[in-house]
Amino acid sequence: MAMEQKVTIFCKNNQQFRDYTRGTSLLEIYHDMDIQLKYPVVAARVNYKVEDLNFLVYKPKDIDFIDASTSSGMRVYLRSISMIMAKALNDLHPESTLRIEHPISRGYYCSIDGRDKKVSERTIAALKKRMQEIIAADMPIISEEKQTPTVIEMFRERGEMDKVILLETLGISYARFVRIDDFVDYYNGVLVPSTGYVPLFDLQSYGNGILLRVPDRRAPHKLADYEDQSKMFEVFNEFARWNKLMDLSNVGDFNLCAREKSVYNMIKIAEALHERKIVEISDMIRERQPTSRFVMISGPSSSGKTTFSKRLSVQLMVAGLKPIVLSLDNYFVNRVDTPLDEHGEWDFEHLHAVDLELFNTQLKQLLNGEEVEIPFYNFEDGKRYFRGEKIQLHPENVLIIEGIHALNPELTSAIPRQAMFKIYVSTLTTISLDNHNWIPTTDTRLLRRIVRDFKFRGFTARETINRWPSVRRGEEKWIFPYQEQADAMFNSALIFELAVLRKHAEPIIADVPQYCEEYTEAHRLLKFLKYFTPIHDREIPPTSLLREFLGGSSFKY
Repeated sequence: MAMEQKVTIFCKNNQQFRDYTRGTSLLEIYHDMDIQLKYPVVAARVNYKVEDLNFLVYKPKDIDFIDASTSSGMRVYLRSISMIMAKALNDLHPESTLRIEHPISRGYYCSIDGRDKKVSERTIAALKKRMQEIIAADMPIISEEKQTPTVIEMFRERGEMDKVILLETLGISYARFVRIDDFVDYYNGVLVPSTGYVPLFDLQSYGNGILLRVPDRRAPHKLADYEDQSKMFEVFNEFARWNKLMDLSNVGDFNLCAREKSVYNMIKIAEALHERKIVEISDMIRERQPTSRFVMISGPSSSGKTTFSKRLSVQLMVAGLKPIVLSLDNYFVNRVDTPLDEHGEWDFEHLHAVDLELFNTQLKQLLNGEEVEIPFYNFEDGKRYFRGEKIQLHPENVLIIEGIHALNPELTSAIPRQAMFKIYVSTLTTISLDNHNWIPTTDTRLLRRIVRDFKFRGFTARETINRWPSVRRGEEKWIFPYQEQADAMFNSALIFELAVLRKHAEPIIADVPQYCEEYTEAHRLLKFLKYFTPIHDREIPPTSLLREFLGGSSFKY
């Protein structure tokens, strides 16, 4: 009788090696090793790739079990609760279409049969009840793989053309889909083994649709606190209307367009819509003169604040104003006085890395019509100098100040609110992969940053990915809490940009070593980019916001 073949598994959670029979599942290994995570397990990283708990091990592997407190684990949770929501609606109203569209108010905005159709409270209550029943039944979530034409035909028979078009344009031989009982769906990543793994959620009325409330990643045993983001929601609505004008809602629609020359007309339309919005904001600032002398511009990393500021300056001049640009970086305290973070490193994103007293004093002087000598910060030696550079605000001048803290009231505590016009710049992706797979807004910014860091700052993709969690923590602390205080919001996302970024980003990301922590994110991003039919950047104008990251801009940075 042949001996059972064994494979050696190294579990990073408990730093143990153990032998298992070939074909053992991750879930069996998890229970056998008695792994204790802080929160319930949802998946595992296998050689730094995220796999579902039903994954069978046939070769030696390094395994790291994860819960929803990790970014990868939270994605698994969100996909799983999304599928449960889709199944619940299918059970109740099989003729209806659910779209899970975008993040908002620390949840996800969902529509049923279109954004213009109001979802009743009765429907929401019934949907929530059915989702709870599905979760309580702990129904298996089965992942299957078949030849892509077979999967396409299956979705075509169900009338789910969003998935049909996406898979037809993806160009893969085999496609994976997931099943709960007789309900099938498609997701761009793994899910939990059964519905009982994701018990925490809520539904509430939001706009014409539903807000799907989900756990807080920082403490996934409780729901994320609701946050009013009505201004941001209106920006999403505006761009959704623009997408509708171009007959685009999902990536499959875009890919069909990208295969024709009409894609370059789409680029012109998207760029024109950007310019139109900048003109509108410029007109709003002009109408507030001579009261609002300071234009405060903030936004997260790689949102395009710098190019937006330059394009806004052009439009302000067209409106008869003379903008002066003041860099908040020049008000950094000397490096030795910079606050330290929890690791004992200098925290340059901390509010008190800025000399608030000097900054407010000089803004008050400028508001009073006085001339001030502005400082210069030398990043090489970490010291601030005065080099005789002076500015003064005349009646036709407005002062543009760009920085991550620009919307924080503490930054300008001595300045009257009416003296400032506040603008929030972000990258709000309004196109989805399909009706149930939204595109995280942070993915667009991360891809922009990877390309820019490599081209202009000498950083590898691995280095950029490594720093990204720290960048995100800084944004959560210093930027996002103040975004709704803006007088205007500008969405810097361009509907075509991920198709353009693909050609630039793929070779950079592909250099991330396969055996390192950053490979998990690199692998996910490479899989994500495959959904987009690549297009050339030759039609993108030199003033485009995307040029800040690709190169070829006519602006000086």
